[in-house]
Amino acid sequence: MPKLGIIAGSGRLPELVAAAARGQGRDVFLLALEGSADPAFIANSNLPHAWVRLGAAGQGFDALKQAGVQDVVMAGGVKRPSLMELAPDWRAAKFFARVGLGALGDDGLLTAVVKEFEAEGFKVLGPDDILSSLLARDGVYGRHAPDDQARADIAQGFMAAKNLGALDIGQAVVVQQGLVLGLEAVEGTAALIARCAALQRQGPGGVLVKTAKPGQERRVDLPSIGPDSVAQAHAAGLRGIAVEAGHSLVLDESALVEAADRLGLFVIGVGS
Repeated sequence: MPKLGIIAGSGRLPELVAAAARGQGRDVFLLALEGSADPAFIANSNLPHAWVRLGAAGQGFDALKQAGVQDVVMAGGVKRPSLMELAPDWRAAKFFARVGLGALGDDGLLTAVVKEFEAEGFKVLGPDDILSSLLARDGVYGRHAPDDQARADIAQGFMAAKNLGALDIGQAVVVQQGLVLGLEAVEGTAALIARCAALQRQGPGGVLVKTAKPGQERRVDLPSIGPDSVAQAHAAGLRGIAVEAGHSLVLDESALVEAADRLGLFVIGVGS
């Protein structure tokens, strides 16, 4: 089986993908992104690894090739830096000169990154290619289900999120009683949830809706939720979370369901 290189960003996803790959008998190499990957996970993984700056593309490609990596998967969050923060090496500078860092949204940039890995001879996989159970399924997770008002908010949220995604801006919206409280942009989902806490009206709480962008590159940056998402939604006074089934990732499902049941939130996967 080809050796797998995991480009490790933040969150639990790199750890989950590494565990699944090892369970399949794959050899795994971790390329940990400085400022994003969890140092404790990298140190305790007992896997061969290297650390690399986000702007050091040449060093990263060299490390993967020297490790004998053939397949790569990008797992975990990465904060999009400015060109000045990147301090790109010659390989990254050549890439950004060609594609234009400021001219692309997140999905456009990540699609270009995927093509760059392929041009270097790597096969790029999605996290769900390694761990298929990550993909969100249709239906309710746990004991709590949305009522009619929440389902109406979910439907409106899907329309708003798809329109937002068509502009390659974000993947998430918060809707309460038919009113769109917030749209995700560069701040990310956690900050969106926190911002909407102060915007809610009296009555039934809002709903977080996350969808993939139309035409999104499926191998990178699919929308994801996990136990932390449930805790954040509860702290903000939201009543539930809806994700696009088959096009979103659900991390730590058992812990997510336990948190949702305990806190009284619904989590639902909705088919497009």
